[in-house]
Amino acid sequence: MAKSGLFTGVDIGTNTIKVLVAEYIRGDMNIIGVGNAKSEGLKNGIIVDIDKVATSLRKAVEAAEERSGIKITNVNVGLPANMLEVDPCQGMIPISNESKEITDNDVDQVVDNALLRSVLPEREIIAVVPKEFTVDGFEGITDPRGMFGVRLEMKGLLYTGPKTIIHNLRKAVERAGLVVDNIVITPLSLSKYVLNEGEREFGTVIVDMGAGHTSTIAIKDQELQNIDVSPEGGDYATKDVSTVLNTSIEIAEDLKINYGEASTERASKEERFLVDVVGKNEPEAINEYYLAQILEARLSQIFTHVKRELEQSRAIDYPGGVVLIGGGAAMPGIVELASQILGVNVRLFVPAEMGLRNPIFANVLSIVNYVGSRSEIETLVQNAVVKLESPTENVMSHNSQSTEYTNFIPVYQENDVVVSNVTSTSEQVKQDNKKEGGVFHRVRDMFGNMFD
Repeated sequence: MAKSGLFTGVDIGTNTIKVLVAEYIRGDMNIIGVGNAKSEGLKNGIIVDIDKVATSLRKAVEAAEERSGIKITNVNVGLPANMLEVDPCQGMIPISNESKEITDNDVDQVVDNALLRSVLPEREIIAVVPKEFTVDGFEGITDPRGMFGVRLEMKGLLYTGPKTIIHNLRKAVERAGLVVDNIVITPLSLSKYVLNEGEREFGTVIVDMGAGHTSTIAIKDQELQNIDVSPEGGDYATKDVSTVLNTSIEIAEDLKINYGEASTERASKEERFLVDVVGKNEPEAINEYYLAQILEARLSQIFTHVKRELEQSRAIDYPGGVVLIGGGAAMPGIVELASQILGVNVRLFVPAEMGLRNPIFANVLSIVNYVGSRSEIETLVQNAVVKLESPTENVMSHNSQSTEYTNFIPVYQENDVVVSNVTSTSEQVKQDNKKEGGVFHRVRDMFGNMFD
């Protein structure tokens, strides 16, 4: 059944906070209000001052309320890719009701069983994405509800993030007087919104060029394969301009937006503009070509890092090429420069929604689209995760071992063998349970005896 209702998305970026209100009518998204405000209290996309972020968010919400004519109380907020980890999960339960017809409650229980695992105390479960359900050995089922069976299984992907980042995000939203309906993992939402079915299946890379960082997101086989987060973003280019021209950050940002060219090949040596220089009474005339040289140097460094990461993960060979989004991707000449350095097909994603045809709005649009287009079974699974995590502080987090974090997401094959050089949380837990006769083995043995 196509979804209807109002949904509000929040994208908390390093430079701006964007709030978008959309109405879904039989599955079609209609934008009814947008608000934005200058961000304060963030550094490289991470919250460093909760109160300042809450104040900025409140301003953006008020702007969206004014434009939409709707009082906003509940929001869906995007979570950046920093230190995100993904592990496979699997659960199995017997169908206990007399009719043996699978219900919503059975789905809740199989999700609970899939999450019967240790989670490091400094990490929190964000989402579970179901890959397939199995009823009495019949695999590949999308939605098992209403089916007859005696045994229900679910395979899915478990996403976790640093508890500190998630807590600060929730706290900032709550201090702005709002309620968090969903925390949406932006790499997941972007893959659904920016890419088509074929691009997600055969492989495509999204490069999100934000102000505080640049995220490289590789998608293949309909799943996230890996993510790299580089601290170099659009703000670095602004600081370069400020340093070289000896001018303020505000003036440097205006120059970048109004006169900036990503490639010197497109820049004019005749086009000149005046720049207020610190320590001088009169402004200096700078040509467009000189500004482009400064910007091109930083952007070339960013794309060189992206290329190195894609080569290491072998995503450089994905047939879908690279899709650019984010505020940094709006600079003229960016596609040509990226194509030259990466050596692959590059395109710029521009949202089709009227009034929002700028790659800077891709994140907030994807957040609303992700929640608004989510299927009933996906919503049911996520609600089961939320109920399990709330109101207690992650009651499953009893493993006190520490681990070394990385921005790279481990890649798993169907047999759950790690093919990257990163040791996952689940692999540690499996080893611990083998040593201790852990809960996995006790539950597995219990069900094994039950169905023998």
